[in-house]
Amino acid sequence: MPYALPHALKAVAAAGVLLLATACGSSGTSSSSGGFDPPDLKPRQQLGKSEGKVNLIAWAGYVEDGSNDPKVDWVSDFEKQTGCQVSSKTAASSDEMVSLMKTGQYDAVSASGDASLRLIASGDAEPVNTKLVPHYKDVFDGLKKKDWNSVGGVPYGIPHGRGANLLMYNTKKVSPAPDSWSAVFDKASAHKGKVTAYDSPIYIADAALYLMKSKPSLGIKNPYALDQKQFDAAVDLLKDQNGNIGEYWSDYLKEISAFKSGNSVVGTSWQVIVNATQAEKAPVKAVLPKEGATGWSDTWMVSAKAKHPNCAYKWMDWIISPKVNAQVAEYFGEAPANAKSCALTAAKDHCDTFHAADEGYWKKVHFWTTPVAQCLDGRKDATCVPYAKWVQAWTEIKG
Repeated sequence: MPYALPHALKAVAAAGVLLLATACGSSGTSSSSGGFDPPDLKPRQQLGKSEGKVNLIAWAGYVEDGSNDPKVDWVSDFEKQTGCQVSSKTAASSDEMVSLMKTGQYDAVSASGDASLRLIASGDAEPVNTKLVPHYKDVFDGLKKKDWNSVGGVPYGIPHGRGANLLMYNTKKVSPAPDSWSAVFDKASAHKGKVTAYDSPIYIADAALYLMKSKPSLGIKNPYALDQKQFDAAVDLLKDQNGNIGEYWSDYLKEISAFKSGNSVVGTSWQVIVNATQAEKAPVKAVLPKEGATGWSDTWMVSAKAKHPNCAYKWMDWIISPKVNAQVAEYFGEAPANAKSCALTAAKDHCDTFHAADEGYWKKVHFWTTPVAQCLDGRKDATCVPYAKWVQAWTEIKG
């Protein structure tokens, strides 16, 4: 089955399509909210009768009913089995998702990490009772109760899948093979005009991650928790990088085309894009650099104003059920959230390719998390730069 590559269609986002994240320094760390204090909302204690419909906001490729491809449909069976008719709106960015959730017209959203904390802080998303989602027990432990989907150990959503932001390079033009993000930062001038980077404010975290390892004196512990000095250092690094950038990408087709033509030879990418670019016979490989990487993990969240919460819960359980989660992960191009899904993918090597069960791999990935003023690394004596300032800085970086 060809990959849909919708993450790229997300049009960048607000932070998210990439959108998304990081736990306290690594994906292996539990949420420590760092002083983050959301509204006092309670999770539902029981479910009632199905309301007969559910309204969803999702990334392209997450709610497929056969209308885009007759062979790709996991909505119809859900409707037959639950009696919940699905209406969905495809969002182009995390910012759009946040705005739509504020209207109260939608029951659930597949939020990326750059949106999830905003929804929690504003009271637009409510805590989730995972006991009412039977398949939650089979979700990989590395996705449960993390900084981008929980606060103070209270879950605010159901993990959908995950992916890493990799370093892709042209094997004929970039030698020796890079093993560090220095290839797009300190050594980027070697490929001036042919370096590419993800076009989103959340990319500032990639620079912060590199500085976390290359300039430990800055004291960065979490690339999404940056005080002003740390933030300024990351922004300065990206301004320097800008002189070597050929283009910033948010459309996966443009990145594939640029690597095929040779207009780009090194830069950030996703595994699914690497696969597609190799399928187009471009001489590329990708690596998870020695510093680690940023990454994304999407979470199904329930609106605090949901008019159809029972159907929303049924949808969340359905989308992470083994067979369906396998279908979505394969179509979209990501690692599934449900551990049992790996035995059910059409391509038997899918979970190996996407490192689905390799928790050692994911511990090197710092998942997108919305930057907030209360430092997510637990510091009480500092104020961190919130996401709105990341958006402003990104405009300046690109000049």
